[in-house]
Amino acid sequence: MTFSITSAFDSGNIRVLNIGGHEADLEIETDHQSDFYQWFHFRVGNAAGRDITLRIVNVASSAYPLGWPDYRARVSEDRETWRQADTDFDGKVLTIRVRPETNALWVAYFAPYSMERHYDLITRIAARPGVTQRELTRTLDGRPLDLLTMGEGAKQVWLYARQHPGESMAEWWMEGALEKLTDPDDATAKALRSKATLHVVPNMNPDGSFRGHLRTNAAGVNLNREWHAPSEERSPEVLAVRNAMDATGVDFAMDVHGDEAIPANFIAGFEGIPSYSEEKGALYTRFRDTLAERSPDFQVAKGYEVAAPGKANMSMSTTQLAERYGAVSMTLEMPFKDHADNPDPEHGWSPERCKRLAHDCLDNLAAMIDAL
Repeated sequence: MTFSITSAFDSGNIRVLNIGGHEADLEIETDHQSDFYQWFHFRVGNAAGRDITLRIVNVASSAYPLGWPDYRARVSEDRETWRQADTDFDGKVLTIRVRPETNALWVAYFAPYSMERHYDLITRIAARPGVTQRELTRTLDGRPLDLLTMGEGAKQVWLYARQHPGESMAEWWMEGALEKLTDPDDATAKALRSKATLHVVPNMNPDGSFRGHLRTNAAGVNLNREWHAPSEERSPEVLAVRNAMDATGVDFAMDVHGDEAIPANFIAGFEGIPSYSEEKGALYTRFRDTLAERSPDFQVAKGYEVAAPGKANMSMSTTQLAERYGAVSMTLEMPFKDHADNPDPEHGWSPERCKRLAHDCLDNLAAMIDAL
């Protein structure tokens, strides 16, 4: 029997070119109305007990070709535990070799975080004491954009994730953060809620997430280049969140992402904004350096180039929030590849480790919340 491949489901993305024998040639589809592509997520059917070779033939022209060297795809047979597969990149083609034990094997760029799981998360957390849920707007595809708020302190903290929908590790981080923030037995979370009001947007891009996009919304727009001038037509998600931020102000903000090429966790800041001050910069540096001391999965040696004075990209959220509100704002990046300094050969950088890093980030924030 010939095996099958499909991506006709929530967050699926692949195009089947050919299936023959035990091999298949595949392509990743571009985001709608965009040239971006890198995220893939599909199911291999009717292949139990067979050695299957999957070739994704268009990766060399993807959005981030430096993401493929030393990368390993994730596979699962229960959609709960995701393991690294035998994966090679020859400079042109990504080859994944699998031997499924069952007739339904799921293959993805990273452990997916489906919209159904997102709705379950919103419902579960909103039911906990002290949490308020609000729909900020509807997306271009008509999906709700959810905000969860908790805490009663004066400091205004904003946590938001998945502006780039293919960076699913960002919502795994959010799940860990929300579980900790609403844990009645977590003394650190309780102290943080007493000093801060926390506003959490677990998924900024529901349409792109469902459509299987890497980087854009339903209009093919990169939301993290819209913060200087969001609009209802192009970026209603950013417009709604920024309006809500205008209503509360922002003292601290973290934008959670994933990076294709760098095999490490790191943060990027707001150097280069017009109003940059050494005082705010010192608070950012303090958060970065103390997080590195706290978490074995966080480091400061690898990361992005720092913008020169006056050269920040003001269309991005981290820089825009620092300028607009005087916030200590930052972008957290997690790897698609395994964590090079602390590898896990079986699971790689995983959902569980995303959630653990979220706990460390919140513990770190609680330790310096009075200084913000």
